[in-house]
Amino acid sequence: MIENAEATPAHHAPRVRVVAASSCAAAVPTQPAAVRAAATAATAAEPRSRRGWASVGAVALGAFVVVMTETLPVGLLPQIADGLHVSLGLAGLMVLVPGFSAAVSAPLFFLGSGRFNRRSAILVLGLTVLVSNAVVAVAPTFVLVLIARMLFGATLGAFWTVVSPVGPKLVGPAGGTRAITIIAAGISGGTVVGLPAGQFLGDLVGWRLTFATAAAATLIVVVVQTVLLPGIPPDGRTHLRDLVGVVTRRAARIGMAAGAVVFIGQFTAWTYITPFLMDHTHLSSGVVSLLYVIYGCGGIVGSLVAGSLFKRGVIGSFAGSATVVAALLIGLASAGTIPWLAGLLLALWGLVWGVVNPGTLVWLLDAAPETPEAASAVNVTNLQIALAAGSGLGAILVSSTTLHTVFLTAGFTVLASAVLATVAARFITLARRE
Repeated sequence: MIENAEATPAHHAPRVRVVAASSCAAAVPTQPAAVRAAATAATAAEPRSRRGWASVGAVALGAFVVVMTETLPVGLLPQIADGLHVSLGLAGLMVLVPGFSAAVSAPLFFLGSGRFNRRSAILVLGLTVLVSNAVVAVAPTFVLVLIARMLFGATLGAFWTVVSPVGPKLVGPAGGTRAITIIAAGISGGTVVGLPAGQFLGDLVGWRLTFATAAAATLIVVVVQTVLLPGIPPDGRTHLRDLVGVVTRRAARIGMAAGAVVFIGQFTAWTYITPFLMDHTHLSSGVVSLLYVIYGCGGIVGSLVAGSLFKRGVIGSFAGSATVVAALLIGLASAGTIPWLAGLLLALWGLVWGVVNPGTLVWLLDAAPETPEAASAVNVTNLQIALAAGSGLGAILVSSTTLHTVFLTAGFTVLASAVLATVAARFITLARRE
C-alpha cells in the first residue's frame, strides 16, 4: 500500500495510524483497546474482503481474454492470409494495428470517461472484445477483419487504462500491489493460451472457428464479471491537466523512459522468437508451442512473486529483473543453437519478464499515486508505442542482419533500461509500498 505517515495532532493527542479499506478509511488509535476494536472490525470485514479478491480474479480473467485475443493471430497468420487471399506481410497488420489504436485510445478514453462507473466500463469493453472476435470469425474481406482489429485495439487501450489501477479499489490500498500482480498474472495466462491455441485450434478447426471460440470465451468472462464485480466509482480526475501532471514529474518521466527502452528490447526479440527457435535452434513446431506454454507459466509465477519484490523497492526490483532479462537474451544469442539450453533460457525469460512487465506500471502508479488512471493511460500509450518500435526494429534487423544480431541487440537494449533504472534509484524516490 502507499503508506500514510503517522500524525501527531497538537496538544500531544494520542498518535493515530490511517487505516484504509475498500469502502472506508479511519484513524485508529494505537492503544491496546483500540487495537482490539480494530481487529474486531477487520474480522467483520473479512467476507467483504473475500468478495474483493473474487472481483480481482474476475478482472484478471478479463485481462486473460484480452491478451489471448491480442496474441491469437500470431499463430494463425498463414491461414488468414490464404483464406482472405492477402500476403503474409499484409496479414501481419492484424498484430500491429491494435497497438497503434491502443496508444491513441488510452488517453482519449481517460479524458472522456470521467463520469462512467468502472464496473460498467469493464463490462462494455468486454462486450466490445466479443464483437471484435465475432466479426473476425465471419468477415468476408480482410478490410473488415482489419476494422475489427482496430476496434479491438481501441478497446485494448481503454481496458488497460481502467483495469490497471482498479485492483486497489477492490481490495483496499493494503492489498493493492498484490491485486495488480494478480491481474498481471492474467496477462501471462493469456499469453500461455493465445500463442499455442492459435496454432493448435487453427490446425484443428480453422482460423474462423478459433476466433468464434475466443468470442465464446469472452462471453463467459463477461458473465462472470457481471456476477462478481461491484460498482467501482471513477476517480473523478480525468482532465488533460492530470495527464500533463504525470508526464511533468521527473520520477514518472524516467519511469516512462525505462519502460519504453525495456519494451523496445523485449519486443525486438519476442516478435521473432518463432523463427529463432525453428530456424536458429532447429526445434519442431510442437516443441516451440510447448515452450510458449512454459514461458507463459513462468510469467504467471513471476507476476505473483513481483508483489513481494515491489514491497522492497520498485525501481530496484525493475533494475535487477531487467538485468537478468538482458543476460538471458544475450545468452540466447550466444548459445541459442543448443536446444536444451535455449529452452531453459526461454523459460527463465518468461519468469523474469513476469516481474519487469508489472514493474513498468507500478513505477508510474507510485510516481503519481493520486491520479492512478492518468498514470495508467500514460503507461499504456508509452508502452504500446515502444512495442511497435521494438517490432519495427526487429524487422529492420531481420531483413539486414541475422537472428543472432536481433537477440544480441535486444539484450543490450534491455540492459540499457536496467542501467537507467539503477542510476535513477540514486536520486528519485517513489511512494513506499507495504
